[in-house]
Amino acid sequence: MTYTKYGYFTDDCFEFVITRPDTPAPWINYTSNGRYTRLISNTGGGFSYWQTPRLHRITRWRYNCLPVDRPGHYLFVRDRKTGDYWTPSWQPVMAELDNYECRHGLNYTRITGARNGVEASVLTFVPDDADCEIWRVTLKNLTGERKQLDLFAYVELCMGNALNDLVNQPNDQHFNEVFLDRKSSILYATKRYWNTFGSATVEQSNVTYDRYIIFATSLPLVAFDGSKAQFIGRWRSESNPIAVERGKLGNTEITAGDAVGALQMRVDLAPGAQKEFSVVLGVVEKRPQFRRDAERLMKKYRDLAHVDAAFEKLVADWRDYVSCVQVETPDRDLNTMINVWNQWQNACTFRFSRDAGYYHGGLLFGRGFRDSCQDTFGPVMTRPEWVKQRLTEMSSFQFKNGSVVHCYYPVSGGYARTGHSDTPLWLPLAVAMYIRETGDWDFLKTVTPYLDEGEATMLDHIYGCLDYTLSNLTERNLPKFGPGDWNDTLDYMGRKGRGESVWNALCLCYALRETIELAKRVGDQAAVRRYEGAFKKVADAVNKYCWDGEWYIVGTNDLREIVGSKKNKECKIYLNTQTWAVMSGVAPRERALKAMAAARKYLDTPKGPKLLHPPFRTVNPNIGLATRCVPGKKENGAVFNHAVSWAVLAEALLGHGDHAYDYYRKALPMNPVVDIDRYETEPYVYSEYVTSPDHPTFGQASHSWLTGSATWMLRDVVDYILGVRPTYEGLLIDPCIPKKWKSYRIRRRFRGKIYDITVRNRKGVEKGVKSVVVDGQPIEGNLIRVEGAAPARPKAGKWPVVKVEVEMG
Repeated sequence: MTYTKYGYFTDDCFEFVITRPDTPAPWINYTSNGRYTRLISNTGGGFSYWQTPRLHRITRWRYNCLPVDRPGHYLFVRDRKTGDYWTPSWQPVMAELDNYECRHGLNYTRITGARNGVEASVLTFVPDDADCEIWRVTLKNLTGERKQLDLFAYVELCMGNALNDLVNQPNDQHFNEVFLDRKSSILYATKRYWNTFGSATVEQSNVTYDRYIIFATSLPLVAFDGSKAQFIGRWRSESNPIAVERGKLGNTEITAGDAVGALQMRVDLAPGAQKEFSVVLGVVEKRPQFRRDAERLMKKYRDLAHVDAAFEKLVADWRDYVSCVQVETPDRDLNTMINVWNQWQNACTFRFSRDAGYYHGGLLFGRGFRDSCQDTFGPVMTRPEWVKQRLTEMSSFQFKNGSVVHCYYPVSGGYARTGHSDTPLWLPLAVAMYIRETGDWDFLKTVTPYLDEGEATMLDHIYGCLDYTLSNLTERNLPKFGPGDWNDTLDYMGRKGRGESVWNALCLCYALRETIELAKRVGDQAAVRRYEGAFKKVADAVNKYCWDGEWYIVGTNDLREIVGSKKNKECKIYLNTQTWAVMSGVAPRERALKAMAAARKYLDTPKGPKLLHPPFRTVNPNIGLATRCVPGKKENGAVFNHAVSWAVLAEALLGHGDHAYDYYRKALPMNPVVDIDRYETEPYVYSEYVTSPDHPTFGQASHSWLTGSATWMLRDVVDYILGVRPTYEGLLIDPCIPKKWKSYRIRRRFRGKIYDITVRNRKGVEKGVKSVVVDGQPIEGNLIRVEGAAPARPKAGKWPVVKVEVEMG
């Protein structure tokens, strides 16, 4: 059964509508302004945080709990006449609803439920200009009789360090305060003590929490509660809180204990009438004028005119965001992903890295260096200023010797230095992508500090990344594996300094090739010669030592045992070394064709190629965690979508349009392959991996949203399948499509103009451009030259349009 059992995309694809609440797993969305963030599920679950999900967690969410997806941000509706109460989000009361609908959109979610003739709709979003979330509530009386209702807005508070709250909550609650300012009817919550350490520790930081959490409504406040114990009651849960059951909150203020925010309101609805109001949850700085700051924020967003204006701006901003690329192809699912959801997911991975999610709890990873480099590939097409700031930030987390941190924490300033062999190589790729998109060559002159001492230009930071990796080659001119490459679970291949990573050799060659092109254009001939020599040295070593006859091996471990060879019983073939041999240009064409043919023969599944075959079934401490994963899941032979995206790219580079498209179609999230109940995760965003046929639960997906699959799948389609690819000189038109496609259209924003490109494939070919006509004038070749850097964004979004007609053949 397809995903439509639980929902559908709207005709314009800007919303995914969930039609029943009992989805196989929580299907979530994000709303954020880059400072304040709310994760929200289709049943009202999730949590909020300010700046960092580890140190500034606002509300609590319990991992791996039963019932799942608790607690959340809830609106309870109680009929004063009958005592019946329910929540439009279904959870946590789980009363039977007459009607339910959740609409996830770009940076907002609207949940609507109805019961006993009353409909409640809650639009949740974060405005651009304030550190808060807004619930815009609409109540409707669908009956012919008067409805007298009590409403209860409820959140369970965390306030500060989420890890400390998780492991030390009985002690941490001693410092909680919740009180009501009766003049303004604003509920305040804070802590007298704030653990600012990044790990579980008994060490005391001896500081106060530097924020007040504020909670208020635009309706008259009837009562409130700050005590979880008083609101929920003994031996109860969010499903049946005693305060809601009684219909009266207790006006409890606390100086210790589990903290909540609960607001009681009262609405009488005449037959057919409706009532609209707002509930606002936010944070203000703990400073002498905090009440003034809170009152200003609440004054603005208690006014529905301001709420509606903020929402209209949000919608317009995100419609503009995705307008950088719009496509019309014969594949509706591809159009849906590229035009809307792939771009939205990539925007979220850019903002939240692998930090705040339902699978990444926001407690450990911070901002991943290699993840964030790749996550820039999507936003650079539409918000290059975001990318410029991020690359500048990341360059300052490099050490003078060229190594970089593996992850870092932008707010607290901490970092983790793991020694993964691939991490430095992603910065050159991201900077090259930024300059190809913008033409901003001056960026290479930007000077930023090293993390330990000194400073360097951006160009020298890039050189440092390469030089550090080149200084860590074995005697065979192959990169040392270290504690892992991109595949974190090959984590004991090279801890003693002898293991060799073939994938890292290929990634190094890819980065060298990119940097050689940059160096040529800035006139640094010494760097060109140095890196051309390095490319040849490493590429020759890969082809000499790492070709197994039909494919490239994984590498060697510290014992110099080969992994990824036909001689092995397990993991005979590995996807990444085949795809990157093509992407890097290391594989001669004959070997490239053989390697990808072998990958298709041994690795392909109905959901796309799996990572390796056969899976490990024997624990090998000289390889690492991959051998401890169950066969068919995670890095032990799952369909890893990040790796699948590289298979799409490699096939396109070889001119195999049908193969590239086949892999892409299989990997689409709206292809649950077995059924949506087995698949479990959202059908509108990519998951990290899908269980392969090597496990009985084939087709089960996991770790949705925060995955590098999003950025690479987006660029695979735009740059290589549809073939509109930025270069330093302009836009290259180089499609690689399935033969059955007769035409398609793509509108691509690039350096201050919109290129409206129509491609016709009358001869039914996969690759090859016969002619290109730009604004009625034929050009020679397939490169549309664009001089200079991208200009400032035009006012009112008035971009000049360039018409392009392309004939394949």
